[in-house]
Amino acid sequence: MTNTQLRLLQQMPIFGGITDEVLEFLLQRTRTQRREAGEFFFREGDKAEELFVLELGKVEILRHWQGREYCISTMGQGDCFGEMALIDFCPRSASVRALEACSAIELSATDLQELYGKDPAQFTMIYMNLGRELSRRLRDVNDLLFKAGVQSQAAQ
Repeated sequence: MTNTQLRLLQQMPIFGGITDEVLEFLLQRTRTQRREAGEFFFREGDKAEELFVLELGKVEILRHWQGREYCISTMGQGDCFGEMALIDFCPRSASVRALEACSAIELSATDLQELYGKDPAQFTMIYMNLGRELSRRLRDVNDLLFKAGVQSQAAQ
């Protein structure tokens, strides 16, 4: 654990309202994952049990459809990905590939379960924050779907 990692987590919405003591507790349990450009953090369909916080680098989020790969988003330092794994326990819905050399903090569901035993209120706050972040992303997607539907109707 470094002070840089602690400051990074303090600035993230999913750790809003979480004490430094709890962030330090979690960081003591995390692992650092490194990937070179072109390497995957995970692939669509993989078993999902952890989220990642990107410390350095840039990644692309990819989906496969009808035999083709599509980039649906890119993320950089301070962004997190894979958080749905902590909510729905389903296989990965997308792939994440490094666009350049990357370093990410890996936080597993098991790490968070340990927090539940130590501080259930802070554990609950993290999950509430995760829910808010996923809700924000869902609103963005709903807006995109709405606009695409309106454009489609206007083109007819």
